Amino acid sequence: MSEKQEIQMGKESDPDIMAYFGRYEDPDLQAFITEKGNEMAAVSHRPNLDYEFKIVDSPVINAFAVPGGFVYFTRGIMAHFNNEAEFAGVLGHEIGHVTARHSVIQQRNNLLGQLGMIAGVVLVPQLSEFIEPLSQGMQLALLSFGRDAERQSDELGVEYSSKIGYDAVEMAGFFETLERKQEQSGASEIPEFLSTHPSPAERNETVAQLAATWKEKLNLEDTEVNREAYLRRIEGLVYGEDPRQGFVENSVFYHPELKFSFPVPGDWNLQNSPQQVQMAPKSGEAVLTMTLASGTNFREMAEQMVEQYKLEVLSVSEEKVNGLTSLQLLAEQKQENGSGIRLLVYFIQQGDLSYRLMGLAESANYATYESAFLSTMKNFRELKEADKLNRQPERLRIVTLSRNTTLEQALKAQGFSDARLEELAILNGMDLNESLSAGSLIKVPK
Repeated sequence: MSEKQEIQMGKESDPDIMAYFGRYEDPDLQAFITEKGNEMAAVSHRPNLDYEFKIVDSPVINAFAVPGGFVYFTRGIMAHFNNEAEFAGVLGHEIGHVTARHSVIQQRNNLLGQLGMIAGVVLVPQLSEFIEPLSQGMQLALLSFGRDAERQSDELGVEYSSKIGYDAVEMAGFFETLERKQEQSGASEIPEFLSTHPSPAERNETVAQLAATWKEKLNLEDTEVNREAYLRRIEGLVYGEDPRQGFVENSVFYHPELKFSFPVPGDWNLQNSPQQVQMAPKSGEAVLTMTLASGTNFREMAEQMVEQYKLEVLSVSEEKVNGLTSLQLLAEQKQENGSGIRLLVYFIQQGDLSYRLMGLAESANYATYESAFLSTMKNFRELKEADKLNRQPERLRIVTLSRNTTLEQALKAQGFSDARLEELAILNGMDLNESLSAGSLIKVPK
């Protein structure tokens, strides 16, 4: 692939990635990552690329890059860095993937196909036709790399962060934070570059050796860590899930901004993005999606679906759903092998917006899931409860300790329960029994 093609691939992928995650609006933090990114790109092996550095609105701890110089940090990973040097190490690691053309190589080796996955659930293959596939841009964003590529990016991350004056050893400390987060909350919240990489112990030793080598090579007497400056920079950052974009509580999904709610089938996985809500049982035998629909002529929309998927209409009816205008379509698609897929679709209008809720399963299994589909669709309603409409996210606050203490004592003094202590210790990159002196800074959500 030529460099021109590589850059074009990145430019085409970027809008898909930003639409999927949404941009996190923080001009000062954005200016910071752009400044450091450009400074590092200038000392990289491919300074000629027109790099772009962006913060996306996701609580997951992740950073990734796509070909051509597009580098992304989630607000979740920005919250978990504890100094500028940690950030610089990961920034260098991601720029390393770009300069070594890892995405290009991996994309060449793996033809990007449709991914029928919802929140870690692999769907029955026949159902995937009805699920909007991940765009090529998002599939590039989710590519995982082998150990050799990750080792190379670690080496480049150390080199690049050292060249702009940071203490590259700090990068290893951040990977310890990732390992602890993985142990606490499971692998689903951890980026691929950890799971495909050598052990954190090996990584720490290697990074420390590389950092010492580059410090000597560049004759660096003083390297930057900049803990306080970084913590002050992320004060006010949204931490964790942002309820304004939708949240689940007591098996009900609430969306304060769009002002609707619906029940979630018990024990189903749910994946919420700016474009749609997807739900599926762990078996992958059924799927239930909710998306915005374009227009208000539900009859036309139903006809378009019938034509698009070559469906046999079983019934069409109109009835109010909790006072909202609605049309229901039950249809089936015959498969070549004699089996079929059955769909139940509710088009619902609320105010100026229209929604499409679609449940589908293989015809033979449809009866098993019909009650779950109907429970969600018939209980779609306008959200009016003030406590749900006004739900606000937690934001990071930087606390200056007034006396000598331990992290555990400091967190308890801030009113946190035992259940959250380990989570917040990981957030601060510390152990709970770590001694802190008066004047130390810690991060707490509020």
